[in-house]
Amino acid sequence: RVVLHLDLDCFYAQVEMIRNPALRNQPLGVQQKSLVVTCNYQARNLGVKKLMSVKDAKEKCPQLVLVNGEDLTPYREMSYKVTELLGEFCPLVERLGFDENFVDVTEMVEKRLNQLQQSGCSQVCVSGHVYNNQAINLHDTRHVKLVIGSQVAEELRGAICARLGLTGCAGVAWNKVLSKLVSGTFKPNQQTVLLPESCQDLMCSLDHIQKVPGIGYKTSKRLETLGVRNLCDLQTFPSAVLEKELGVSVAQRIQKLSYGEDDSPVTPSGPPQSFSDEDSFKKCSSEEEVKKKLEELLPNLLDRIQKDGRQPHTVRLTIRQFSSTNRWFSRESRQCPIPPQLLQKIGKEGSNIVSPLVNVLMKLFRKMIDVDLPFHLTLLSVCFSNLKDHPSSKKGSIGFYLKQMSPPSGSGKRGQEVEDVSQGEGSASWNQNCNSTGATKTRKLSEEKKSNIKKGGIPDLPFGLSPGDIDQEVFRELPEAIQKEIISGKAEE
Repeated sequence: RVVLHLDLDCFYAQVEMIRNPALRNQPLGVQQKSLVVTCNYQARNLGVKKLMSVKDAKEKCPQLVLVNGEDLTPYREMSYKVTELLGEFCPLVERLGFDENFVDVTEMVEKRLNQLQQSGCSQVCVSGHVYNNQAINLHDTRHVKLVIGSQVAEELRGAICARLGLTGCAGVAWNKVLSKLVSGTFKPNQQTVLLPESCQDLMCSLDHIQKVPGIGYKTSKRLETLGVRNLCDLQTFPSAVLEKELGVSVAQRIQKLSYGEDDSPVTPSGPPQSFSDEDSFKKCSSEEEVKKKLEELLPNLLDRIQKDGRQPHTVRLTIRQFSSTNRWFSRESRQCPIPPQLLQKIGKEGSNIVSPLVNVLMKLFRKMIDVDLPFHLTLLSVCFSNLKDHPSSKKGSIGFYLKQMSPPSGSGKRGQEVEDVSQGEGSASWNQNCNSTGATKTRKLSEEKKSNIKKGGIPDLPFGLSPGDIDQEVFRELPEAIQKEIISGKAEE
């Protein structure tokens, strides 16, 4: 394979400079709360670093210009434009956060290689850097494919710059892990190709195990207790001991990763599977404060849902309680289906839905926090998931009715299916609460649906249509207008 990793330079800062070109030649930082989450290279050259406190950044660089980056909308929109543009060149594009994408260009590379061979051309030039300045062997097909991949990477970077005004780096390798690791070798706005012979050098150059994508904080801590402090340690560590400590699948996966082995495919991301937003703060310790913060989070989320056009069926609330010892891993979540009466209003302009949604979220909140006791929160997050096409968007399609199997319009009943999409820590107990009535409710709805079909006055399959022409149950589920259309069509035949 030939896999590219494209990583946009100081993404938030670039978006702000595109929105306001007057900022281009100034040291610029993007501020969220009391942190500079990213900055442009003018600011970096003056000592400002990512995730530096605003106070320290201003001391380092008094002329630093700060813009508020707490509204992620412009970054999100630009991010999807980049992914969409890459999709014009190649269908295998996988998003990784706002500013990174994997692209599997194997097919493009093989086509170009065939064209080169047919033309009798034996010369091909690498674009950008070669890791370790390793010599290219044009008699080695692996080398030639990666070199062609570097040319494709340069074209993609050029297209992003020409059409969207963004610069970025690229890594070229034969899998996702290696392309990501090598892409940051030369920054900004440069690219690097990794040849197979340099793989071990790249892996051993990493100063910490956690630098390898796929090996997280908890796993690295457990490895440290075993005396594994770097990639070379992990490569030589006895597999049997590792499997006993971490389990067979995890042990084998991370040991493969330590050698740069990664078989995971580049999976096209498609539209987002959920919409979420969060707010972090030093302290939130009353119900009123929680309500206020939820009221601030919801409008932006609802606006994004409306623009997307699909309807979420599940809402999840995540909280983080203050912990002096475990800052990053003290999150807890609860989720529930969105009540049917609210479901109809989500995504519609002018719907006053924030207040009733806050009430739903507060019920979830009280399942995690005993409000009669003191509490100290440092984060709130709201996520809408289980996205489905909005019924009204497809009413002209017979496929819509066949797929949804909705009760006929004359039945006067609407059934809301209860679905469980378990995600997030601490959701197990909540799922038990939800599911205790879910099965009964679904069965009841199913029985109602059958009785409604009989009551709705819709005839059985009409004379002249044989059972082989159409499934009777499907026919009965169709709205009367569609039934008449089918009947008249058959009559004309």
